Amino acid sequence: MCVAATKTVLIVFAHQSPGSFNAAVRDVAVQELEQQGFRVLVSDLYAMKFRADATRDDIIGELKNPELFQYGDETMSAWREDRLSDDIVAEQRKVAEANLIIFQFPLYWFSVPAILKGWFDRVLTQGFAFSLENMYDEGVFKDKKAMLSFSTGAIQTMFQPDGINGDINVTLWPIQNGTLHFCGFQVLAPQIFWCPAHSTPDARTAMLDGWRARLEGLMREKPLTFAHCELFNISFQGGFLMRPEVKRQQESEPFGLTTGHHLGKPLPPDNQLKAPSMEN
Repeated sequence: MCVAATKTVLIVFAHQSPGSFNAAVRDVAVQELEQQGFRVLVSDLYAMKFRADATRDDIIGELKNPELFQYGDETMSAWREDRLSDDIVAEQRKVAEANLIIFQFPLYWFSVPAILKGWFDRVLTQGFAFSLENMYDEGVFKDKKAMLSFSTGAIQTMFQPDGINGDINVTLWPIQNGTLHFCGFQVLAPQIFWCPAHSTPDARTAMLDGWRARLEGLMREKPLTFAHCELFNISFQGGFLMRPEVKRQQESEPFGLTTGHHLGKPLPPDNQLKAPSMEN
């Protein structure tokens, strides 16, 4: 309990309705984590009227290059010079304080809602969240954990490798690898609530009970597996390509290294859904 009391969890919540299933999931997390002694912060993006569009308004003062506005460069300079807009600074402060971030949302178009995508775009600015020197497992947030917790409108079989929507591992790769892991986060396995809108009340209650049970040991979970930076030639001259000796080592493996680094082989099963077993 004393250890947990020193830790902070940030829940970034993206749903319009306080009466939604997603809100119930959020509330379970707040209740359970606070009971364990964690400090819990909640960013309710719709209630905050958080602005999703990344624009010149995010920078206070003069631009470095007013003739050609480049959001990444301008926000990096503004971050260094304490010239980012107040709403971005407030969210960055929460991220800096958090040991774990839970993103709670309904799956929209195989991705996150626009307001949450805007949070990624505006809050995870260059310099604060990443750089070419600090990315992936060498990333800025390598000592922090993050996870997705979301509901779907589809039943689980629709996201199987032979389901009509395709493999959920492929769906999750751009968010879990391309956003969270890119910034260095240790990414915990996602919590997926399959089709709650078309489930019975008892089934929804069981989903919430399962989430509550998982929260009891969440901070002890191992993260998902991603390819380490050391496997690649991290330079423009080397094209940031996988090292030849690594590719040779992978030739005898039955599966690709990760969902994204499959090397033309079958995808590693559940790479974006399950962490390696504790004994591995």
